[in-house]
Amino acid sequence: MMWIYVAVGLAVAGLVPLGFLTARVLVAVRGLTREIERTAGRLETVRPAPAPSAAALKGREG
Repeated sequence: MMWIYVAVGLAVAGLVPLGFLTARVLVAVRGLTREIERTAGRLETVRPAPAPSAAALKGREG
């Protein structure tokens, strides 16, 4: 019967690092999202509006 408690304890102990690493990844993703949004905002002020593509122009002819 004791081996069941040991197995459950080891399983929980194995999940703790996974939870910690998951939290770190989520924090990093949040930071990366902010960085991408900030960079996209800076690029919008610098680059001109995109020209219509040839495929979009072909669709208008017909």
